[in-house]
Amino acid sequence: MSTTLELLKKLIACPSVTPEDAGCQKIIADYLVALGFNIEWLPFGSVTNLWARYGQTKPLIVFAGHTDVVPPGPLAQWHSDPFTPTERDGLLYGRGAADMKSGLAAMLVAAKNFISLQPKFDGSIGFLLTSDEEGPSIDGTQKVIETLRQRQEHIDYCIIGEASSDQILGDQIRIGRRGSLSGKLTIFGKQGHIAYPHLAANPIHLALKALTELTSTQWDKTTNPSFPSTSFQISNIHAGTGAGNVIPGTMEILFNFRFSTSVSPDELKAAVTKILENNKLHFELSWTLGGQAFLTKQGALIKTVQTTIHELTGLTPILSTGGGTSDGRFIAPTGAEVVELGPLTTSVHQVNEHVCIADLEPLTKIYQCLLERLLLM
Repeated sequence: MSTTLELLKKLIACPSVTPEDAGCQKIIADYLVALGFNIEWLPFGSVTNLWARYGQTKPLIVFAGHTDVVPPGPLAQWHSDPFTPTERDGLLYGRGAADMKSGLAAMLVAAKNFISLQPKFDGSIGFLLTSDEEGPSIDGTQKVIETLRQRQEHIDYCIIGEASSDQILGDQIRIGRRGSLSGKLTIFGKQGHIAYPHLAANPIHLALKALTELTSTQWDKTTNPSFPSTSFQISNIHAGTGAGNVIPGTMEILFNFRFSTSVSPDELKAAVTKILENNKLHFELSWTLGGQAFLTKQGALIKTVQTTIHELTGLTPILSTGGGTSDGRFIAPTGAEVVELGPLTTSVHQVNEHVCIADLEPLTKIYQCLLERLLLM
């Protein structure tokens, strides 16, 4: 059994459903202490955070990630226990196998291999880990970054082990992410008997024109070639009492924007409010900002990652900003160059999540080569 596979199995066996860490970071801390890393625990609220550093000079290369996972979902649909790592047909199954414990295991082994060969070098290696990425993301990486900023500990390069590959390991890396802005909209009408519509006001009917306008609006004022266009999607609509002969008095709508750097959350909020007001609706609207859009600055990291992947796999990775949000949104604003590089995304958050076992050693080698090229060249 490879070292990366062995370590990954230990991490999957920890039922670290967000915000619980369930012992993952203790396993990682013990591993890093043996390599000579200085370990610092930075808990905030119920969240476990680990900051580990080897060396005190620049540049500082940080491997970042999360030990928490999403709930496993219906257990009856899993072919094996989600927290019992199981090999089957060349795949390793378990919650967190792809998102993102395989990335963590590969990073740890890469650091060990590098330090074993080169214990003294100009620069530093860090690990920034949280158990609050799949949840609210309030007491995790964001708080750790604030702590590092206060003491002027600056990250130069950051590699996040999120699943990023599309069809083949290394065929895609992420250099940014869209932002996420969610809204909860309540449209008010007047409840009444369905046979007497003139005595009621149906909020569904009242809202149709506005909803059509919202779903057909082009939200970006300018285009950014690194991002897809900002999208607006309705995820839930609820109205009615359950009876077939009652006009509802209210309708509740949940929606979400995935937005690029071409538009700000405040601009989106203002545009939605204007559409609702122009349609003379009586409404309440509340907002939740899940994360800001970010695009890493161009520099040595992207070029080094592309060159390394090409030399080791023959692939030229696509530069992507797709997918959901990631903790890179907290790290990139510090000025660090940030790249997300990890296994395939095909099974993340799904029942029977898995990772290809044959990808673990190549991923470990890619991480190790990145350390060599960024710290020794």
